[in-house]
Parts: sequence; structure tokens; C-alpha cells
Amino acid sequence: MENSQAVRSRKSPTAEELRVWRDFVETGDRIRSLLAARLQAESGLSTGDYSVLLALSEAEGKRLRSSDLASVIDWERSRLSHHLGRMEARGLVVREPCATDNRGAEVVLTASGASQFRRASASHLRAVQELFVDAFAAGGGEASLDAVEEVTEALRAHLDG
Repeated sequence: MENSQAVRSRKSPTAEELRVWRDFVETGDRIRSLLAARLQAESGLSTGDYSVLLALSEAEGKRLRSSDLASVIDWERSRLSHHLGRMEARGLVVREPCATDNRGAEVVLTASGASQFRRASASHLRAVQELFVDAFAAGGGEASLDAVEEVTEALRAHLDG
């Protein structure tokens, strides 16, 4: 009986809530897909490449331990290791032994990788402006973008809390 009461007391989303949820997820997926396609077409970089290059470009000395890089971009270490191999073959990054720990390796942004990242960033930021920011400018400007920020903050607070 206790089990059946727990099941009955659980709240399920309404049809309207589910519709809003689906719209939210599908719209996010569509934006990510469009951004990824433009990034690849205009720069030859995948979103994974861009994430790695962004993290390294922001890191002190343009280098991070592999484990720290995996944590920053929220990837499994094995996924990152395979991806770094492909990026190394293209000259975007190199892996070097860690100066402070012989067991680890550091991933280092190469000059070629930094150059490709800078070129990709210009077109990627234009795409973000066109596909995301401009949508809110048309619908009420800064107030609409502020509303998106409020929703994002509420979601993060709920997930972190």
C-alpha cells in the first residue's frame, strides 16, 4: 500500500508542460545542429574541436592536463583521448608529458590550432548572433534576452540545488 500511495502522489507533467518541454528540447537541438553545420562548413572544425580549442585558448599557457580538459568540456577521458588523436593529426594540438607529474600528459594548443580557432570564432560568433541573439532582438530586444537569462539561471539553480 505504501508503494502505491507513493506512485499516486508523484506529479507527472501535464500535456501542456510536456509540449513546452518538447518545444524547448527540439529548439535547442535545432540551434545546436545549425551552429554545428555552419561551424563545420565555414571552418572545417567540429563542435568537439571548437570546445577543445576554446578551453585551451582560455587556459593559462594555452595548455591543460588531459584530465582537466576532460572535466572542463565535460567529456569522458576515453572520448577525449580519441578526439585529441584526430586533432593532433591535423596539427591543432600536441600532447606533451606533464612537467609536474610524469604519469600525466598536457594538451597544448599549437600556433596552427590557435589560428584556426580565431578564424572559426569570428564566423561562429556571427552565427550565434544571427541564430540566437537576433531572434530575441526581433521579439522585444533586451527584455526578451533577459527572460532567457532568467530561465537559464532558474534551470541551473534547480539542477545545482
